[in-house]
Amino acid sequence: MKHSRNTIGKLLFILTTLLLPFLAVAGSYSYTTVPGDPMNTRIYELDNGLKVYLTVYENEPRVHTSIAVRAGSKHDPHEDTGLAHYLEHLMFKGTDRFGSLDWEKEKVYLNKIDSLFEVHRRTEDEAERSAIYRVIDSVSYEASKYAIPNEYDRMLSLIGARGTNAYTSVEQTVYINDVPANQLERWLTIESERFRNPIFRLFHTELETVYEEKNMSLDNDGRKVFDKLYEILYPDHTYGTQTTLGSQEHLKNPSIRNIRDFYNTYYVPNNMAIIISGDFDPDELIVKIDNHFGHFEPGDVPAFTYDNNPPQNGPFVAEVFGPSAETIRIGWRLPGVTSREADIVSLMSGILSNGTAGLIDINVNQAQTVLRAGAFTHSKEDYSSLQISATPKSGQTLEEVRDILLAEVENLKTGNFPDWLPEAVINDMKLSEIRTMQSNNGRTRTLVNAFTSGVDLETYVDRFNRWEKITKEDIVAFANAYLDNNYAVVYKRKGTDESIIKLDKPLITPVVLNRDHQSDFFGKISQMEVESIEPVFLDYKNDISEYSIHGNIPLYYNRNVEDETFTLYYLFDMGNNHDQKLGLAIRYLEYLGTDKYSPEEVKQQFYRTGTNFNVFNSNEQVYVFLSGLSENMEAGLKLFEELLNEATANDQALENLKRDILRQRENNKLNKNYILRTAMFDYAMYGEQSPLKNILSEEELMAVTSDELIDRIHNLTGYEHRVLYYGTHQPQELISLLEKHRKLPPTLRPLPEEVAFTEVERNQTEVFVVDFDMTQVDLMMLSKASDYQEEKIPTVNLFNSYFGTGMSAIVFQELREAKGLAYSAFAFYTTPSRPDRSHYIYTFIGTQSDKLSDAMQGMSNLLEDMPVSENSFHTARESIIERINTERITRTGVLFNYETAKRMGRDYDIRRKMYEEVPKMEFNTIQEFHNAYVKDSNYAILVLGKQDELDIEALEEYGKVHFLTLEQVFGY
Repeated sequence: MKHSRNTIGKLLFILTTLLLPFLAVAGSYSYTTVPGDPMNTRIYELDNGLKVYLTVYENEPRVHTSIAVRAGSKHDPHEDTGLAHYLEHLMFKGTDRFGSLDWEKEKVYLNKIDSLFEVHRRTEDEAERSAIYRVIDSVSYEASKYAIPNEYDRMLSLIGARGTNAYTSVEQTVYINDVPANQLERWLTIESERFRNPIFRLFHTELETVYEEKNMSLDNDGRKVFDKLYEILYPDHTYGTQTTLGSQEHLKNPSIRNIRDFYNTYYVPNNMAIIISGDFDPDELIVKIDNHFGHFEPGDVPAFTYDNNPPQNGPFVAEVFGPSAETIRIGWRLPGVTSREADIVSLMSGILSNGTAGLIDINVNQAQTVLRAGAFTHSKEDYSSLQISATPKSGQTLEEVRDILLAEVENLKTGNFPDWLPEAVINDMKLSEIRTMQSNNGRTRTLVNAFTSGVDLETYVDRFNRWEKITKEDIVAFANAYLDNNYAVVYKRKGTDESIIKLDKPLITPVVLNRDHQSDFFGKISQMEVESIEPVFLDYKNDISEYSIHGNIPLYYNRNVEDETFTLYYLFDMGNNHDQKLGLAIRYLEYLGTDKYSPEEVKQQFYRTGTNFNVFNSNEQVYVFLSGLSENMEAGLKLFEELLNEATANDQALENLKRDILRQRENNKLNKNYILRTAMFDYAMYGEQSPLKNILSEEELMAVTSDELIDRIHNLTGYEHRVLYYGTHQPQELISLLEKHRKLPPTLRPLPEEVAFTEVERNQTEVFVVDFDMTQVDLMMLSKASDYQEEKIPTVNLFNSYFGTGMSAIVFQELREAKGLAYSAFAFYTTPSRPDRSHYIYTFIGTQSDKLSDAMQGMSNLLEDMPVSENSFHTARESIIERINTERITRTGVLFNYETAKRMGRDYDIRRKMYEEVPKMEFNTIQEFHNAYVKDSNYAILVLGKQDELDIEALEEYGKVHFLTLEQVFGY
C-alpha cells in the first residue's frame, strides 16, 4: 500500500478515535502503526521474530540506534549473578572475523582459558586458585598476541559514531550508538557480525574492569540503598535476590561457558529488537536490516517464572552504612507495568512529587521541613514500586524524616490535594513527552522500555486517554488499597560498611594491544563506499535574529518551527565572584511569594499554566528562565515578572535556607565526587585562594537579612543583561509581550566588579592526599599547560580523540584493556571557558588501592611517551570529520553556541576551523603538540582514598606528598 502524506493524515484522523493498530505494506514488508503515536513508529517483525521499530526524525542527518535484548539481571542463574552484565562487556570484544589476527591460532588458547576458568571456579584452596590464575594469566598473554583489542570501537569511531555504549538493567540489555545517516549500511554490517558469533577474548582483563565497576558501586551509597531496598521489597523475586552487577563472590568465580549459554539462550532474534530513530527512508532501511539480521536463527526462550506471593505485613526495615550524607528511602511493592493499576501508579507518583506542585514539593520542600525530598516510580514487568526519598536537615533524625514523608502519603490517601492537580500532572507529562520527542535518543529509549517491559506501543500511546478517565476517587482508593504499612524502608547512616569484601589485585601481565593491526573485516568496512554529507555550520548573523527591548536590552531570537513550546532566558554576566550574596538571593527566590500569591500558590500557578520557572547561579553568571507551552507564555511571563519585581520577604524561609546551606556544605564534604572534582580540583588550580572558598562564612551567612536579598532580587533586572528566546512567537509579538510585562529602570546599572583568582604556577610535581573512607582510590593529575590559544583548538580536538577520550583512545586501551587497572580512565587537554583562563592537562583513573602504583606509573608513562599508532590516528581524524559532517546545532543550542563564541571573542562557528584544518594533519602534528604541551609537565597529583591503604612511598617517587584535611581544601 502506497502511503502519501495526505492519506496517512486522513487515516490517522479517523483511526485515532478507534485506537486500533494500523496494518500497512511497503513492498514485501508489512508493518503496523499506532494512531496518535507522536513518533509515527513503524513496527516490523521479520520472519525470524526480530522486532524492528523505525521512527523518522529529520532534525540532523544522524540516527540513534538501540539493539535491545529482553534479558537482564533477573534472568541470571542464581549461582552466577552479574552474568548478563558481564556478557554486555564481552560483546565489545569482537568475533572470529574481527578482533583477531589469526582466529585459528587464537582459539586454541581461548579454549584453554575457558577450561582453566572452569577448574578455577571449582577449586576452593586459595593457593591452588592462585596457581591456576597464574596459568590463566600466562595463557591469556599468549592469546593476546593474536587479538586486536577495541577493534569494534575503532570501526564505530571510523564511521563517525558517538555515544557508543551499552547498559544492563533488571530486564534488559541494550547496545546503543548514534551514527551518521549515510553510515547505516556500515553500521548494520558491523552489528550483524558482532551479534553473529561473539568471541569472549581478553576475558581476565575485562573481569578486572567489572571488578572495578563493582568497587565503584560499593563506593556509591545511593546504589547500595537502592539494592538494599529491593532486597527487602522483593525477597521472593530476583528483583531483590540478585543485583545487576552481581555479588563479589560470584564475580570471583566466573564461567565463560555459562556466559556463552546465556548468550545462546537469550540473544536470539525472537527475543530482540532493533530500534532506530533519525533521518532515513524506512522502506529502504527495513530491507537492509532484513538482509543483515534476517538469517539469524530463532530460539526457544524460556519463560521467566516466579511465585507471585502477596506482600507480607510490614514495615520492613534495613540499614546501610557508608561515608556519605544520611538519607532515607521508602518503597511499596505494586503491580507491574503491564497491569491495569500501572496507570494509577504513574499519576499517583506525580501527585506526590512533580518538581513543582506535588504534595512533597509543596508541603515538604517548599516548607523546608527536610533538606530535599522526592517521589518516583520504578516500573518493571513483574512488579513496580513507588519510592520516596529524602535527606535530613541538620539535627534531624531519619525516623523524623520518615514520619514527614509518610504524612504526605496519608494526605494522598485522604484526598488532601487539589482537585485540579491530576489534570495538571497529565498536562505536565504531555509537555515532558514533547521534549522527549525532540531527540532521537529520547524516542529510541521510549521504544526500548516499551519492548523490554512487554508493553505494546498501542497501550503506551493510549496512556493519556486512560489517565484522563482516572478520577481523584480512583487515586485515593488505590492509595488506600496499596500504600499500607507493608512498605520497606532503608536508613542510610554514616559509618563503615562491614559487608564489603576486599579483593586483592590478581597477577595480570599486560596484554598485547596490536594497535597497528587490523582484521580483514575492518578493511572491508573502511573500503565500503558511502554517500557524502556536507557539514552545516552556524552563521550567527542568519541563524540568530537580534532585536532590542526597551531600546537598551539585547534580544537574541531563534524561532521554533518544530512544536508549540518556548524557552525564555534572562542572562546576567555576574555571579558569586561579583557578589557573594547574589547566589543566596537567587536561591531565596524559590521560597518567596508576592502580595497576591503565597509561595505555595506561586508554584501552583506556574504548574497549572504549563510553564516552569527556574533559576541558575554560578561564580560567573546568573540566569533566570521560563519555559513551557507557547499558548501559556503570557500568563507565565506575567507571573514571572511579578515574582521578580514584587517578591515579598519570608524571614522564616531565609533562616531555614541558611541552616540548609550549612548542612549542604557539610554534606559536600561527605561526597567523594565533590571532594575530588570540585574542592581538590579548585585547590590544585588556584591554591589557598580559590573560587570555592569565596563564600560567606557561617557568621556572615547567619547575619544576612531578608531586606538585603529582596533588594537584590528586585534590582536584578535593572542590571545590564540580555534576553534569549527560542519559541513560536513572532519577534514583534514577543517584544510587545516583554515590554508590556517587564518593569525596568530607564538606565541599566553596570555589573559589579569581579573578584579575580590567580592560577597556580607549579615548578615541580606535588602530590596532594585527602583521607576518605572508600573502596577505590581516585587519582587525578592536573597541570597548567598554556594560555588560551584559539589556533590550537583543531589540534587539541584531534589529540584528545587519539590520546585520551573514548574507548578507542590510547589511555583507555592501555590502562583498561591491556592492564585491567580501571573501569574509568581518561586524559584530555582542556579548552578554557574564557580567553583569560589557561589550558590544562587533566587525567583521571579510579582503581583499587593496591593498584595505585601501577595506575600512577601507567598514566605517567603515557603522558611522557605517547604511543604511536598510525591506524588509531587515522581513525581519530576520520571520526572528527565524520561527526562534523553530520552534527547539527539546533534549538537553544544555537543561542548558547553563540554565547560561547562571543565570550571567547570570535564571530564564527569554531567547527569550521576544525573542518578546514584537521583533514590536513598528520601524526607528527599531535606528536609535536604532545612534546610541546604535555611531555615533561609539572602536575598536581590529587589522591582521594583511605590513607592507611595507600602506598605513600610510591607516591613520593613523583613529588613531595602533602596530606590535606577537608577543612584545608574546602575552607570551612
